[in-house]
Amino acid sequence: MTVDTEPQEPESTAMRFEVVSSALKESTAAAARVGRLALPGRRPIDTPNFIAVTSRGTLPHVTPDNISKHLQVSGAYFSLEDFVEKSQQNLSRPPPIFSAPTSTNHPTPLYSFTGTPSHITTILAARRLPAVPSPIGNSTKSISVFTNTGFQNLSTTDYLSAASTLEPDITIPLADLTNNSPPGTSPTSKRALRMAERTDEWIADWFSSPLSTSTSTFAPVLPIPYPIQWEYLSRLAEDYIPSSQLSGLAVHDPDIIPDLATHQPSLLSLPLLSLSNPSNPHLILRHIALGTDLFALPLINAVSDAGLALNFTFPAPPSPGAPPLPLAVDLSLPSFSTSVTPLSESCTCYACKSHHKSYIHHLLQAREMLGWTLLQIHNHATMSAFFGGIQRSIKDATFEDERLSFSRAYDSEMPAGVGERPRMRGYQYKSQGGEENAGKKKNKPAWQKELAVEDDKVEVPGTDGGRELQEKGVGEVVKGSGR
Repeated sequence: MTVDTEPQEPESTAMRFEVVSSALKESTAAAARVGRLALPGRRPIDTPNFIAVTSRGTLPHVTPDNISKHLQVSGAYFSLEDFVEKSQQNLSRPPPIFSAPTSTNHPTPLYSFTGTPSHITTILAARRLPAVPSPIGNSTKSISVFTNTGFQNLSTTDYLSAASTLEPDITIPLADLTNNSPPGTSPTSKRALRMAERTDEWIADWFSSPLSTSTSTFAPVLPIPYPIQWEYLSRLAEDYIPSSQLSGLAVHDPDIIPDLATHQPSLLSLPLLSLSNPSNPHLILRHIALGTDLFALPLINAVSDAGLALNFTFPAPPSPGAPPLPLAVDLSLPSFSTSVTPLSESCTCYACKSHHKSYIHHLLQAREMLGWTLLQIHNHATMSAFFGGIQRSIKDATFEDERLSFSRAYDSEMPAGVGERPRMRGYQYKSQGGEENAGKKKNKPAWQKELAVEDDKVEVPGTDGGRELQEKGVGEVVKGSGR
């Protein structure tokens, strides 16, 4: 990568992306490629690579100091709905993050409030990944976001104002997505056309307003066929790339990349961030083969919560004729209660060097948070090594052969994991109601009935909590008390 010897102010605040190597000669072809994404003041990101997905402003189970010590994470995905409680129109009390004090180590409110290490690139979107389905849907001027106090409307103007205040390194503008559709279904052609038209209008509003020069924009590419959104994509290529307003693309379905290479090749000169939420490394490899540069991976958090330790490498180990290897091991299984081997023999992360399977099995059985912390450290390290191997194979022109070998060496899906997960939060499960969900709790009670002796029951008020204690057999509602 060339470096200018003379200081140039405009470039010092601008994001730069360079394709270093590609499986095909054309850098704008739909093929696996190695690149480098550089933002001022941040650690450069060699691509293909992944970014961590945060929850409530932090990487689940891992504190910022341990992120710096033990994780090779270069970027973090944040959602605005994690920080707001009410509609952003006519706010009487702005969210605390908007007034967070800044410092040299935490130069913006987003860094200051979340404690994110300063070398990590921050990416701000409106919704979590994956987003909780909204029963309300979007309007012509706003989308529905899931806040601490329920679903609220968020307009482009309000979101732009929030992004200007928080100053993330990269912002993804609003997109009209059908988050309330059943998994695996596509919107109707009429709904898809409305998605493209609304997103086109919102992008025009976005770029018509000033945004901090230190914040780059990754425009959303919708998960609908190219012919339906061709006009929107043409405008991105013809209007916003020449004006240097557009810095990258946030792709919701990487299968559209070959269409972009055919009809809008200039868009492939930009870094492509996948928001498709792949469920296994085989899908990641397939999307890299199409030309994806970055991935936001909720998969890692989900695997850690399930008590699974990732156990794959790229290139895959030679195993001719052997049955497929598991992509992860379930450390909650009793068979690991006496295993004093590392989580993975080839891994050099802190968890593998300092602890063994039996200890983490014990932590998971005791529901100690340290168990999930160590799994997060190991799983992020495994994914970092996975992407490092991919980068080397693309440079060596062996990626396609290694991808085929990987598909033969490992199972096609992750194991489910039979252990008990951490306690779920409201934004981690579906928001739909209905009789099938009525009265069902997502988390097991922190306490259970220990004694069944009648005299051990205590008098409790007739409130919801009191009636629950009575149902458990450890309390007796006092008549006339409560509501």
